[in-house]
Amino acid sequence: MKNLGVILFIAVIIFACSSYTQQDKPKKFEVVKTEMEWKKQLTPEQYTVTRQKGTERPYTGDTWDNHQKGKYDCVCCKQELFSSDTKFESGTGWPSFYAPVKKENILISSDNSLGMSRDEVLCNRCGAHLGHVFDDGPKPTGKRFCMNSASLSFVKK
Repeated sequence: MKNLGVILFIAVIIFACSSYTQQDKPKKFEVVKTEMEWKKQLTPEQYTVTRQKGTERPYTGDTWDNHQKGKYDCVCCKQELFSSDTKFESGTGWPSFYAPVKKENILISSDNSLGMSRDEVLCNRCGAHLGHVFDDGPKPTGKRFCMNSASLSFVKK
């Protein structure tokens, strides 16, 4: 009887530790492609950044110093993500925005890689890694969406 109690206790602990919360459940994205399809569609840098969660070097991307009016779409699925109206100079070498066009167009996920705890920004339609969001941006949101140029496609107004 004592062994049964221990087994039940262990079973409860394992179940509790392995159960998903709503936030932890893997997201099912609307746009799904094979790795080969992504590699065919994207440049090597775009693939590394968006599909393998890479980061481009600062001050090297196409849009970090872009001052034209327009919108910034996901390079993978063309979903509109950011507007030039919310872009600002962060001094980081990556395009930075204080808000997305629509909150539902992005997904925020925990990123504990490289010994840091950060909030990763993903495209909510295809799961592309876009960059990270920080709490040191300007008003009105106080957010800095620090994006990779390689994950964005600029469409001029």
